[in-house]
This record gives sequence, structure tokens and C-alpha cells, in this order.
Amino acid sequence: MVSAPGWLEPAPNSGWIYRDRVGAAQAGMPLIAFYAHRHRHSPVERWRQRLEAGEIRCNGAILRRDQPLAAGDRLAWHRPPWREEAVPAAWSALQDDGDLLVIDKPSGLPVLPAGGWLEHTLLRLLERRHADDPAGVPRPVHRLGRFTSGLLVCARRPATRAWLSERLRESTAATETARERSAGPPCHKLYRALVVPGALSLDPGQELVLETPIGRREHPRLGRIWCAADGALPGDRPAVSRLTLLERGTAADLVQVAIASGRPHQIRIHCAAAGAPLLGDPLYGAGGMAAAEALPGDGGYRLQAWRLELQSPGGERLSWQVPRALDLTGAD
Repeated sequence: MVSAPGWLEPAPNSGWIYRDRVGAAQAGMPLIAFYAHRHRHSPVERWRQRLEAGEIRCNGAILRRDQPLAAGDRLAWHRPPWREEAVPAAWSALQDDGDLLVIDKPSGLPVLPAGGWLEHTLLRLLERRHADDPAGVPRPVHRLGRFTSGLLVCARRPATRAWLSERLRESTAATETARERSAGPPCHKLYRALVVPGALSLDPGQELVLETPIGRREHPRLGRIWCAADGALPGDRPAVSRLTLLERGTAADLVQVAIASGRPHQIRIHCAAAGAPLLGDPLYGAGGMAAAEALPGDGGYRLQAWRLELQSPGGERLSWQVPRALDLTGAD
């Protein structure tokens, strides 16, 4: 239900079922301890209340008392309906050819169901708006963070989504040469962001290559979370971004970032690791580690997917750019 032009009002959803399977390493662990360890957003006592309320099932049977688990047990938490916050629900389409749909996503709209979002997402809005579309429902090919605005590519045909997904994992931002620039990279993704002013030792137009690895580290509310890493752990992933200082301001500096890899929260982490966190980012401060009290979906920062260039299977160059780039006023 829309409460104001372009917005979905706060409303309860229909609930969701979260499924888990017990591994050999968790065999013998009490059910409540399993949930409290695996889903750290809730303390032990809250999981006990959910168990006693009959919200948790093991191998299809409703449980109301704690019990040890066996390897292979299938668990299902039937989360009751919850209230989802208001979100922006209007966007402009930059291209719609009956297969590809490229939109300018508003800041504040989640792309896919996750965490506290189920119905108030871009995917659900597309499913409802295109339910009767003979060509099918356009589905997002990639993710943007809830508070990241700008270019989001969707496609109706599974084959199109497959090649787009592959292309969007590629970029030559880190190795681009003059010859390659003239030919055009297979995929070039450009973002713009507002960062803490004066933190970068660059002049406008100068570039900085950021190569801090990104890996999961302990977090009190989520268990583990993506943040700046040193490459010492097996799960640490290499990541490369190319940052250009565009303009300095008193309240913020404007930067452009070309990403050569697609790690979670890469731009937020890399800018923070370079000592220039995104202005207003509650999660990633200077150094690139995650704040204990914040979550990835918390807003306050300004980040825009500004331009995208890629090559179609037939060799055609495709490019899109949002009509209005993020600037020092914060408007996007």
C-alpha cells in the first residue's frame, strides 16, 4: 500500500521460514545454543522464548523444549509476521527493451529480501508490477546496498541474466592501459561517493589504487562480518579499487571509484581502510573495521552507482549513466 507518492508505508508482512541443517561439528549441541551461535542477532533468552512459543521445528516436528541436536537434523524457524519500515518505491527506467531493464534505484530501497526485509524490496515490487508482463518479470542481476543509489541492471530472460552476471563480475579498472581504454573494457563500473573531507593526500584529478583484502571477522551482533583484512586467513579475498579525488569541499570530498572486483561492501571498506570513510557511514570507520554497534544495512552515507559499460555477447558496447551524478550537495 502506498502512503505517499513514491513510497510504501510501514506494514506487516506474512512472516518467513529460516531453514538450517545441523552439521557434524554441531552434533550434540543444544538447540538453543545452536541458534544463539548461528544467528547472533538474538540472545539465548530470546531463542528460548521462540522455542517455547512453538516457532521452531526439527525434522518437521514442533519443539517446545531444548534438546541436543544430531548431525543432519533439519531445523526451521517459522518467524511470525513483522512490521517493515517505509521505503521509497519509485524509480526511473533508463532502458527497457522488453528484456533488459536498467533503473536508477533510489537510496533506501533494499534490492532483495534479507534480514528485516521481505516485501518492501525492489524484487517484490518488480514481481507485483510485472506480474502480467508477457515477457516475464525483470529480476535484478546484481545487488546494490540499501542506501546505495543509481544503476541497477535487471533482465527478464534467464540467459540474459547469466551473461550479465558474468560480465558484472569483470572489470579492468586496475590494469587498464591507454590501448585498452581505446578498445573499451569488458566491464567498467564507476561509483561516486562523499567521503570525510581532507583525509586523502590527493589533489583533484589524482588517483589512488586500493588493494586492501576483504575478509570476514568477528562481530558481536552478526557473528562474522566483511571488513578490511590482512590476507592472513584462508577466507580473505583480494580486492582492487581505483579511487579518484574529484572535488574537495568543507563538509565532504567527492570521489569516484572504479572497482576491479566485486567484494561485499568493497567501496565502503576500501575508502575507510584508506583513512577516508564514507561520510556518515555508521559501520566502517577509518581503518575499515566494522563498528560493533552497527549493521551493514544502516544508512547515513551517500554512494551512487554512476556509470556502467559492458559488452554484449554479440560484441555491442552497452553503456548507461544516471542522469544526475552525486555531487558535493549530496543530491543524487
